Amino acid sequence: MRNFGYTEEGRMASLFDLRIWKKIYGLCRPKLAGFLIALVLSLVLTGATLAMPALLQMGIDRFMRAPDLPSAIRMEGIRRLVVIYGSMVILSFVAGFGQVVLLEWLGQNLMHGLRMTLFRHLLQQRLEFFQKQATGSLVTRLTNDIQNMHEMFTSVLVTLCNDLLRLAGILAVLLWMNQRLGLAMVLFLPLALVLSLVFSRLVRACFRSIRTRLARLNTFLQEAIANMDIVQIYGREGKLAAEYKELCHDYMQATFRQIRLFSIFFPLTEFMSATAMAIILWYGGGQVVQNEMTLGQLVAFLSYMRLFFQPVRELSQKYSIVQSALASAERIFQLLDTDTALPVAPPVHNKPASRGRVEIRDVCFSYGAAEKKQVLHGIDCSLQQGRVTALVGPTGSGKSTLAGLLVRFFDPDSGVILLDGIDLRHYSQQALRASVAIIMQEVFLLADTLRNNVLAGSTGTDHDLERLATETGLDRLLARLPEGWETRIGEGGLDLSTGEQQLISFVRVMVRNPALLIFDEATAAIDTETENLLERAVQRVFADRTVLVIAHRLSTVRRADHILVMDQGRITEQGSHAELVRKNGLYGKLVRLDLKGGR
Repeated sequence: MRNFGYTEEGRMASLFDLRIWKKIYGLCRPKLAGFLIALVLSLVLTGATLAMPALLQMGIDRFMRAPDLPSAIRMEGIRRLVVIYGSMVILSFVAGFGQVVLLEWLGQNLMHGLRMTLFRHLLQQRLEFFQKQATGSLVTRLTNDIQNMHEMFTSVLVTLCNDLLRLAGILAVLLWMNQRLGLAMVLFLPLALVLSLVFSRLVRACFRSIRTRLARLNTFLQEAIANMDIVQIYGREGKLAAEYKELCHDYMQATFRQIRLFSIFFPLTEFMSATAMAIILWYGGGQVVQNEMTLGQLVAFLSYMRLFFQPVRELSQKYSIVQSALASAERIFQLLDTDTALPVAPPVHNKPASRGRVEIRDVCFSYGAAEKKQVLHGIDCSLQQGRVTALVGPTGSGKSTLAGLLVRFFDPDSGVILLDGIDLRHYSQQALRASVAIIMQEVFLLADTLRNNVLAGSTGTDHDLERLATETGLDRLLARLPEGWETRIGEGGLDLSTGEQQLISFVRVMVRNPALLIFDEATAAIDTETENLLERAVQRVFADRTVLVIAHRLSTVRRADHILVMDQGRITEQGSHAELVRKNGLYGKLVRLDLKGGR
């Protein structure tokens, strides 16, 4: 599987990769004010959290264990401390709530924008790009990788500072309260850091393994569901179920390895926390008995130590989240930096072609950069306005490749293709798509109403729809549909036959009224009667336009005004049906084979 950036099995992105952090900063910059507010809320939350144990100490030492003070003063002091303590609780709740809501809002907005940017970027890539990519891998970029980055924005960037500040504040307070006991607690810090680093390295490998297996699952499911008809025809259900079970088992085992690591790490941190508490009780209790330490200080010490290991544990978890998110960011940004879109050469022509006259001059083309196996060799021909040109030839002769060049799925290696006298490379994408339309054998229907499928972003009116429905025979299908034009079709909607789907695709293209119309084996799935009806409709609608038909049906080809015969990437013959039959070349051979087949 080819990926951008690091492979799924490759190393993780470095935590100190400034290039990635610079891109992340550029992504966050429009929302920087929101992140600063979240940071201020983190400071408030940290301050309120650290103030609570100090309030406990004050209440115990100044009021509860101060018999020399009158009981009324002691009760009044305790009431004031309770109010202050309650205020700190409310303040920490409000700050924490505001921080979570704000970070989630920021994260969702950022990820929504990134998701749309990435998808729009993919829409601009040339067809060759998608032919070389595993679909599941691209889906993972748009789903799991963006979700990983969302977790970093919502649970790491600001709260990481919060945990570091809390940890530093706790250590400072412990050393200020009792240097000996504070130094003893500081000794746990290197041990906790070493444990966290070891854990993060191990769990990082687990995260990488889980992502790899998840991408494989996505790819497998996409391929299996998209080709379910082939699976069922060849009886491969059992084989696919076994393969899916194996992939799910690998994914489950990778997840269990992560769970086992967490099940070891968390008890270890709890054990260290309990050990620290025991040391405090043993040493601090002796200090209290010897009147070298107050009971309030001991209680505050215990409270601070309870808070001490929480940020240590969270920092190790967030380190893993950051590593996972940086790996996802690396893949996302490198995908965004990869631009395979065909450039538009200046001067840019933004006006659609009006006549559709095509001139192909000495065009050569080859797929791929490595093997460079040439598919087309020195193609020279023209498609005249107002004429139907048929393109025929054996399988693999280069017919569909030539059609792909005409709609500019790719650019020729050499030579030029002119549309109305202008090089295709000078047309803007919008102008070219409005000028040239292609109808393929495989039809894609939106999960939407019939009206929206036919219009598909065009500016056709209801009058245009009704006229074309009558001219193409679509009105017969409309009469059978329960809700007419508003009937939902496509995935999850009304199931249509292949011929009916092809009929809809014809009307969809005719609504756009392009200057050049290409049929790439488009009539193979419809009956002869419907084909004749469509042919008459095309003659009416495209009487002054250019039509190219790629077909094997003799009935379709022989009615063309001009026929181009291709063989091994070259145009070997051209002329009318009668002329080519008299010549008795490759076309004559194809005609005889067609007649022997009983067509």
